[in-house]
Amino acid sequence: MLGAMERLPGFRDFYPEPLPHSDVWSADARQFIFNRWREVARRYGFREYDGPPVESLELFTTKSGDEIVGQLYNFTDKGDRAVSLRPEMTPTLARMIAAHERSYKKPVKWFAIPQLFRYERQQKGRLREHFQFNADVLGEVAPVADAELIALLIDTLCSFGLSSEDFVIRLSSRNAWQDFYQQKTGAAPGADAAREYEFFQIIDKWERTAPGENADKLAALGFSSREVHDFIQSGKPTAELEFILANLKARGLQDYVRVDYQVIRGLAYYTGVVFEAFDRKGEFRAIAGGGRYDNLVKLISGGKVNLPALGFGMGDVVLLELLKARGRLPRFDSHMDVFVLIEDETLRDISLRLIQNLRSAGHAVEYSMTPAKADKQFKRAQDLQVKHVVRAESEAYVRIRNMRTRDEVVAGFSDVSNHLG
Repeated sequence: MLGAMERLPGFRDFYPEPLPHSDVWSADARQFIFNRWREVARRYGFREYDGPPVESLELFTTKSGDEIVGQLYNFTDKGDRAVSLRPEMTPTLARMIAAHERSYKKPVKWFAIPQLFRYERQQKGRLREHFQFNADVLGEVAPVADAELIALLIDTLCSFGLSSEDFVIRLSSRNAWQDFYQQKTGAAPGADAAREYEFFQIIDKWERTAPGENADKLAALGFSSREVHDFIQSGKPTAELEFILANLKARGLQDYVRVDYQVIRGLAYYTGVVFEAFDRKGEFRAIAGGGRYDNLVKLISGGKVNLPALGFGMGDVVLLELLKARGRLPRFDSHMDVFVLIEDETLRDISLRLIQNLRSAGHAVEYSMTPAKADKQFKRAQDLQVKHVVRAESEAYVRIRNMRTRDEVVAGFSDVSNHLG
């Protein structure tokens, strides 16, 4: 006999509140987060898109190299194609925009809320699947687009009740690091791509690696730990960072950002400004991260389309942990407006007509689908925290009780909605 079926490690079950167990996730909280993501993106003029959860494996290896395969849920499908569940959304976006970029005026401002999958070791803030808010701007090279995107990120986090005391955007530049690297080595850009990439990987892991280990790795590449440390500490903004900081200051958002050259973003395709959002107390992983990736669309399209681009991703796992820790999640009730009490079964048909009319008018209505005692039905109405209890008294009249004030009124069958404000 088969035992009880369990969900796979690293995946989540989402239940309506109240949650039956601490090991499950709130579907209500997830929808709350999705709604805020969509609401703020809409205010900034971003349009929603989506793509398939399964893509060609080549799409992801083209962007990240063959080493990414070890992190993927990849397989050969029944058409003998090498495919993968999507680990990120940006390659799909690049593929889609490359196919039809002429159909859209620039800049293109799109967002998506995909579910993403990675076969990784589970740890705090990281599972094998998560939902992510992706926002991207394509077709604009000026740093005003970077400022706009960072403002969107700030406003999105603020929409959850967070403030500059809760989080900070750490702003950096791959161009600044590229200049530093070239000044110290005298090498032309791309002259030794493997060595250059190794250097950037050391910087990306700077905070998570012991100082002695960093020093040894840098020395092997001809750098001293002191000169790298001094460059990070100087925090001198480049011209593009100065522009972004001034732009955000004009919006009144200067308290949310600071230059921090420890942020470099390990992904090889970032080409300019990069940034990450962190909680001020340092209790969690990065809340969000992104930057400019001007070469990706060209790479994915095989050189046919060349569009500058930038974007960020914000996962739901860390965000939800942060909102819980800061007490920023609302109480999730049933959201029912009306409970229709059916005490007299001879009036069930007329009550069903009433229920249908109220639902068609936009009210959330619940009732007992099978005969039940009036006190049991009323207890259910209280548990649902409905605003009104309605009971048909005849084919012409109904009694409406306001559950907040306890006031009652009798109204005509067609006039009920007017008393449910």
